[in-house]
Amino acid sequence: MAKPVTIRRLATGVPGLDAILGGGLPEFSFNLVTGPPGSGKTTLAHQLMFALATPEQPALFFTALGEPPWKMLRYQQQFLFFDADKVGSCVHFIDLGSELAQGDFEQVLARIAAEVKALGPAFVFVDSFRSVLAEAHLRDGSMMGMRRFTQQLGTLLAGWQTTSFLIGEYSPHTDPHPVFTVADGILALDQSVQRNSMVRKIQVMKMRGQATSPGVHTLRITGNGLTIFPSAVVRDDNSATPPVNTPVRTETRIPMGVPLLDAMLGGGLPAGYSLLVAGPSGSGKTILATAFLQEGVRLGETGVIVAFEQTPSRSRTHTIDDMVRAGCLGLINTRLTDLSVDEIVQQMVHNITSLKATRVVIDSLSGFELAVAPTFREDFRESLFRLVAVLSGMGVTVLMTSELEDRYTDLRFSPYGTAFLTDAIIVQRYIEVDSSLQRVMAVVKVRGSAHSNDIRRYEITNDGIAIGKPVLHYEGLLGGRPTHAPAPPALPRGAA
Repeated sequence: MAKPVTIRRLATGVPGLDAILGGGLPEFSFNLVTGPPGSGKTTLAHQLMFALATPEQPALFFTALGEPPWKMLRYQQQFLFFDADKVGSCVHFIDLGSELAQGDFEQVLARIAAEVKALGPAFVFVDSFRSVLAEAHLRDGSMMGMRRFTQQLGTLLAGWQTTSFLIGEYSPHTDPHPVFTVADGILALDQSVQRNSMVRKIQVMKMRGQATSPGVHTLRITGNGLTIFPSAVVRDDNSATPPVNTPVRTETRIPMGVPLLDAMLGGGLPAGYSLLVAGPSGSGKTILATAFLQEGVRLGETGVIVAFEQTPSRSRTHTIDDMVRAGCLGLINTRLTDLSVDEIVQQMVHNITSLKATRVVIDSLSGFELAVAPTFREDFRESLFRLVAVLSGMGVTVLMTSELEDRYTDLRFSPYGTAFLTDAIIVQRYIEVDSSLQRVMAVVKVRGSAHSNDIRRYEITNDGIAIGKPVLHYEGLLGGRPTHAPAPPALPRGAA
């Protein structure tokens, strides 16, 4: 029996693209790059070309845009991936404008074939393919001309044993065309604008011979070119991508850094758990989270904090900065307002992996929701589920804070309905006692573990959170205005 053919996968040089392709681009594949204007098609094509082309494996870039190549290169030079030394040596640009203007598409094919034969490229790009097909349709007047031209061009590209790319504004969803059937791979780009936010996305709709990452992935275009942020995928084996070889949950309990809080949790927070700290503004959620990280540093652990609060306290800023400067803490402190959850997850995974962090803080979920682009807020709950799954799969212990409006008419732990995702919950509330505003906290749950049911007063001091004694002989504490509980009836003398 003959051995199966091994298809070599090419590293694309585009951050995140190899991951969603399933390991790289199949060599000698015939690919389409589609999407609306401005979605990043041409930039992606150039980024691929400059990463892949070498003197031994040159690239040909055919332009059919009705504008000279120098104009396109004028803008592409702004990206860091652009290498002027490769132009003319291993990257070659051919303008098909004159052949298209004559309307002789046999001549267009002949010109492409002649250039490929002369150079023997490993990579061939045609941009914009739709311009070629539009001219073919106008000249021929029927779909048959477009179909014939597509088949001939596809046959040529496949027969040359080149890795080829056709770039165009066709959409596999709305523009059915034979080229989508012939292609080995289809990369569909898209962009959406809501309010003042623009989000670009990419989907691998087809890639023969290998398993790709499903779904739609966000991308960002910067001075470095395209960066793709693969969506985290929760697998059947309860792991999440990207996999990290770190230990998962154990029976170990880790200290919180707040006196008496460990006892309330039943001996500390189980390692690998996710903890939600919910409370109104000013209740000390961030102070508790900072103490959690400080305690880890004291014990020789490293941590990561994702800070979305726009006006962090001065004391917290100094404490966090000190730990960051010491190399004990990774800080993700963004002020962007059009983020995707996957973008944040990728930054977190990078920091956790590089620092070998064991403690992670997200402060806060309320700020997180405001930071993501409007298009992602509809499925924010689902995104949080995937985020928690990824971090759980990495074996880190996670503390998340969530701001709640203290209405006193209901008892909620998260405005997103995600409290069930976490393994433990600490709730903080304000109460009025004798015309004085006081703070109380309680441990609501610790999954699989006994914990204290006490409601305890606490204060915020210069040294952090100081937890006091349980609040006794009161009822209605969680309603905000407790009243003295009636004393239990005295037992008759001599009663057991």
